[in-house]
Amino acid sequence: MCQEGRSPVFLQSERFGGTLMKKIVELKNISKSFDGETVLDNINLDIYDNEFLTLLGPSGCGKTTTLRIIGGFEHPDQGDVIFMGERINDMPPHKRNVNTVFQKYAMFPHLNVFENIAFPLRERRVPKKTIEEKVHEMLSMVMLNGFDHRRVTSLSGGQQQRVAIARALIGQPKVLLLDEPLGALDLKLRKDMQQELKKIQKATGITFIFVTHDQEEALTMSDTIVVMSQGRIQQIGTPQDIYNEPKNAFVADFIGESNILDGTMLKDLMVRFSGTTFQCVDKGFAPQEPVDVVVRPEDVDIVAQEKGMLRGVVTSVTFMGVHYEVIVDIGGFKWMIQTTDYVGEGEYIGLYIEPDAIHIMKKSEYSGLYGDYSSFSNELDELSDPGEESEDYE
Repeated sequence: MCQEGRSPVFLQSERFGGTLMKKIVELKNISKSFDGETVLDNINLDIYDNEFLTLLGPSGCGKTTTLRIIGGFEHPDQGDVIFMGERINDMPPHKRNVNTVFQKYAMFPHLNVFENIAFPLRERRVPKKTIEEKVHEMLSMVMLNGFDHRRVTSLSGGQQQRVAIARALIGQPKVLLLDEPLGALDLKLRKDMQQELKKIQKATGITFIFVTHDQEEALTMSDTIVVMSQGRIQQIGTPQDIYNEPKNAFVADFIGESNILDGTMLKDLMVRFSGTTFQCVDKGFAPQEPVDVVVRPEDVDIVAQEKGMLRGVVTSVTFMGVHYEVIVDIGGFKWMIQTTDYVGEGEYIGLYIEPDAIHIMKKSEYSGLYGDYSSFSNELDELSDPGEESEDYE
């Protein structure tokens, strides 16, 4: 057990290019069940000072439960929560140097903006002059100057969110937990707030731990993404690493669109899939090892049929504004191609794939579950993601 007052741990972290970083939160072998159902299965995670870390995954993957355990709202069945070198499993939420912004902002409707933000400092009996200085500092940070005396019930959703963030930050916590705080906002405001949250995190230097099921949100905002599924961490990495080097079929499918095919690694730098042998840039697999092959839709070039490495027929074309999403049937497997060049439905085309566009992954429990666009449509994709309620045990 770590002793209270122990110095925080400094580490050479691969996540930050070997830079010496201070570890703020450690989750060690955390497991949690509800009504006999495992929600977290032996989670291990290190979170660092001044890091914007996102817990990303579908509904029920365990990300909100992870957040609630860090905040002290849930207790792990097994494992330890270490904060700045101290074990805090039994420490109540109000004694942790952590604050939380929920999707439902929990404003005090009878108090104006100033008093909502000032509330934590008044509870701590901070001097009046200091409160005034701190509140105005927070109002400036969240771009609500002049809103001091406005009633919170008169504010827009985005403005209420800014008040909630200011109230959470005014006490200068070491860590801010954000549980789907953008979920109730419309698309344009959501995108604006993504940028604002990142700016606020950089300005304050506070560690942000953000929960979302929105892949674009995670890629836009995060220093580090933790992809979760079925109560386990699937991959930890930068947005670039997660997108370009997914560890398994679940990660490849969940982060953006992916064509995921069964393949065989013939030898280093050579793989066979779709009845064709391709050069690739991966190595270290056993000869003739079955693998999953990932090819991102934007990394495929459409060429004349006779020039293609693969050949197929276009089954649908959808205009997306900046590009077309083209579904191509190649031997019964439906590929998605994203291109700025128009092709017509029913047209026979060729596909050209560069070696560095082919990513090889080990077979996993998720192999064969993703990557074919036989039933793809934007409408089905949206209907399959009902969103999440922050109160759910995930």
